[in-house]
Amino acid sequence: MPGTELFGAEERKEIEDVLSTGIMFRFNHDAQRNNIWKAKDFEEEAKKITKAKYALAVSNGSAAIMAALAASGIGTGDEVICPPFTYIATIEAVLLLGALPVFAEIDETLCLSASGIKAAITPKTKAVCLVHMCGGNANMDEIMAVIKEHNLILVEDAGQAFAASYKGIATGCFGKAGAYSFDFFKIATAGEGGILVTNDETTFKLADNYCDHGHDHVGSNRGMENHPVIGFNFRISELHAAVGAAQTRKVPFIRESNLKIKKALQTQLSKTEGISFSKLGDDNGDSGTFLNILMPSTEIARRTVDEMNKAGVGGFNYWFTNMYHFINQWDHIKQLKTASKLAIQVLGAPQDYNNLSIPKTQDVVGRLISFGIRCTWTEDEVKALATKISDCVVKAMQPEKV
Repeated sequence: MPGTELFGAEERKEIEDVLSTGIMFRFNHDAQRNNIWKAKDFEEEAKKITKAKYALAVSNGSAAIMAALAASGIGTGDEVICPPFTYIATIEAVLLLGALPVFAEIDETLCLSASGIKAAITPKTKAVCLVHMCGGNANMDEIMAVIKEHNLILVEDAGQAFAASYKGIATGCFGKAGAYSFDFFKIATAGEGGILVTNDETTFKLADNYCDHGHDHVGSNRGMENHPVIGFNFRISELHAAVGAAQTRKVPFIRESNLKIKKALQTQLSKTEGISFSKLGDDNGDSGTFLNILMPSTEIARRTVDEMNKAGVGGFNYWFTNMYHFINQWDHIKQLKTASKLAIQVLGAPQDYNNLSIPKTQDVVGRLISFGIRCTWTEDEVKALATKISDCVVKAMQPEKV
């Protein structure tokens, strides 16, 4: 959790600015706020990192991806190609908008592959929701070729990949809209927060309206604003935005530190038989937030996890059995367990979610073990961690005794 490692005077100062005015609401109250606009500051800092034309700070990353989809025109009955390996919020957003998830294969980038997307396209496909998982990036040249060939809408969930890029373009900025998370576990945190980005003015205005009950934010009297569209409340508070702004200013340093630490870990671990690493669409665009190890098989990965648990090696995720990030455990999605009826229960699911054929994804996620990188690790701590991981892998690679 790099962002949370660096809480300090900068975050306190930003919060105190808000408290000095008493205005925690992100809109209006111009006279009382002494020109303090933390949500706007947060948005500007995000634009510096992403180079996006427009950025909208919202309550969380889940709201950001839902608004990105909605402002891109995704709604009831639209088929949206999604990865089966993502935080569940991606799928929840599609479903709650009335759209229909179609699951496609990922590859060793941990993201949807161009071939996976192409194989999942039907005459009803409207969009692709591409997720840049575990701090990396997808093979965007190949994916964009498919998007353009089939005239699809691309929306990017880069919740785990803020500060990542592909050939100089930020993840989240290839499609119609993109989303980032700034929750407690990301490269930078607002406590709870998200950012939506787009290079399209119409999409931005729709998102801005959508995330605040349809308000157009024109004029100085909130009660007299027009409502171009129906929306909901995904506003961020000035307090959360204050923390987000301070944290985002630290991202270049965090990324630089992460990448050095990740390189040191990979250099040491690559000497151990059985260890390989996930791939990147562009090696130069890594955010460095995760070390993603690929074992030779699911069985060896399971044995490695068991050895690491016995040895007290913490800070890793084995996504294959993770309850929130992989479709194998999404029984509520497969069985469409809902609090109230959704469009998919009326229109019908486009796939049998209980019997998906995604062998490549099962293989990749089954072999994957991910470590979150801490930007404050010392050289000795990095060496010690790599040694522990190696020792566990060596034990897991040994043939079982008869």
